[in-house]
Amino acid sequence: MHRETREWLEGLSSFAAEHRARRKPAEVERPAAERAAERAILAAHFVSWLAGMEAWTSARRAFAASRSGADAEPAIVLTTSAVGIEAAADMGAMAGTPAALLRSRFVAVTELEYRLWCIRNPDEAFRLHVNHWNWLKTDVPPQRHAEFAAHPLGAGECYWLHRTGSVGTGEADRRDCHLWKWNGRHAALLQTFVRERPGAPAG
Repeated sequence: MHRETREWLEGLSSFAAEHRARRKPAEVERPAAERAAERAILAAHFVSWLAGMEAWTSARRAFAASRSGADAEPAIVLTTSAVGIEAAADMGAMAGTPAALLRSRFVAVTELEYRLWCIRNPDEAFRLHVNHWNWLKTDVPPQRHAEFAAHPLGAGECYWLHRTGSVGTGEADRRDCHLWKWNGRHAALLQTFVRERPGAPAG
């Protein structure tokens, strides 16, 4: 890891910690079962992504070789929810796991923390870092439900969208979305690799 990369990563980590300490938002109380289901989905994806580490690190090395000044061992930034940050921290604390082995190059932050940091310290060409996102949209608005008409909801159910992807890994870059439903007790996967309607709201 280049010195510039290390400084950028340490700066992001410190910025995120300070940002959370300043804001201390009152998180809306959510049922424990809902948080547990979200955490399980995010953790399972994170494990899967790390299991494919050899492929995307190889793609990153090729990406770095083709771009002057790009770090072949970049900082790894996971953007996720508060629940996802907790899950990543737990995995990073488990000795011998891929997450633990990458701990010196890795930070998990919210999308807002990442965006604010990049405004102040841009790395638009991804010379210094890889960004992998892994989060659930659990409040899909009713006006979007027509997109998922093939999977009608029952009483008391709602859609969840699991958005994942990577950028900064060259040929391994990708953007995916998976459709789930939540019924108040457990989450069920409805469809993998959903193609959202062009022009649909990002939110």
